[in-house]
Amino acid sequence: QVQLVESGGGLVQPGGSLRLSCQASRILSFSEYNMAWYRQAPGKQRESVAVISQSGGTNYADSVKGRFTISRDNVKKTVYLQMSNLKPEDAAVYYCNVYGTSRWGQGTQVSVSS
Repeated sequence: QVQLVESGGGLVQPGGSLRLSCQASRILSFSEYNMAWYRQAPGKQRESVAVISQSGGTNYADSVKGRFTISRDNVKKTVYLQMSNLKPEDAAVYYCNVYGTSRWGQGTQVSVSS
């Protein structure tokens, strides 16, 4: 059973930056999977934020384009989400996902407030 553990969340002021990490374990061929970050704010549905393919191709939600960057390190079996110029509307619990599957991490809270 694949395990995903997110870290790196916290409280940041508007305009600030955070880098989230997602460590995968119990997965033999991490490099063969597309990986994704989702987020869910209180009272809202979970939404896709960014996806990275096996080959490193990326796709972003319009709301984060130009501010967020997804990347991966296949040796470390880790996927990252670099978030810059954070806005209050970015506040949510951020989840790592093996894209297209029901494999989720426990989430990490991102709060954006002055």
